[in-house]
Amino acid sequence: MFQTTQPHSGLPQRRVGDLQRIAARRSTRKDSDAGTTHLASLNPSLLQDLQRFAADHRPGDGLDLLEVLAASLRHNSALRLHLQDDTSVLEMMVLPASRQVRCHLATPPWLALGLLTLRVLRVASLANDDSDAAAAHIEAAGTSYDLGPLLWHMALHGARGELLPEIAGVATYRVTPGASLDVAEPVGALADAVQRLQGQTTPLREVATWPGFDRDRATRLLNALYLQSALIVTRSHPGALNGL
Repeated sequence: MFQTTQPHSGLPQRRVGDLQRIAARRSTRKDSDAGTTHLASLNPSLLQDLQRFAADHRPGDGLDLLEVLAASLRHNSALRLHLQDDTSVLEMMVLPASRQVRCHLATPPWLALGLLTLRVLRVASLANDDSDAAAAHIEAAGTSYDLGPLLWHMALHGARGELLPEIAGVATYRVTPGASLDVAEPVGALADAVQRLQGQTTPLREVATWPGFDRDRATRLLNALYLQSALIVTRSHPGALNGL
């Protein structure tokens, strides 16, 4: 039901070890780490947001791209990322204000990259102003792709199999009326689940019992809907008490 993606084998980027050594040399006292992900010169609230994800991973795992993208959206912060895909490293710019990502890939990142094993090596703030220099710098970062499909595919096929913190806990869920999911194009059991969530408020436990679903797939769908601004989370609904 959820189609897999294949790792991209020809990224024109530095080797992982080279990038890690460069990141270490750039480290300053104001920088920090989350696992093996280097967090460089971020504002305090964004830094704290990213660091809380480290507790969910084994030491050395680093951060999942979905977690970083979600934090970028919450704080409306443009970021420069270094991503590890198997043995290669790719630089990506995340521009939440325009709902875009930029990178040097000939095909969209959700098709070119191995989403399940994709890790973030480094996160740095990106100047977010209207100067000609900033515009030229962003333009040089490669091809622009829509952020929406990347969020959708990362949620369904990436490494994170737990609810994002903002929608976790005792809650029930429903699809936002009138929400547009054109970038997602759900099909099959996925489309059926989205349709059911449009008509009823439902706990995670119940979604996990629907045809074609288990807890992992239900969790991933809810994350995907949340990141498309298409999910209503209710804490006081009677069904929430037993929703976990």
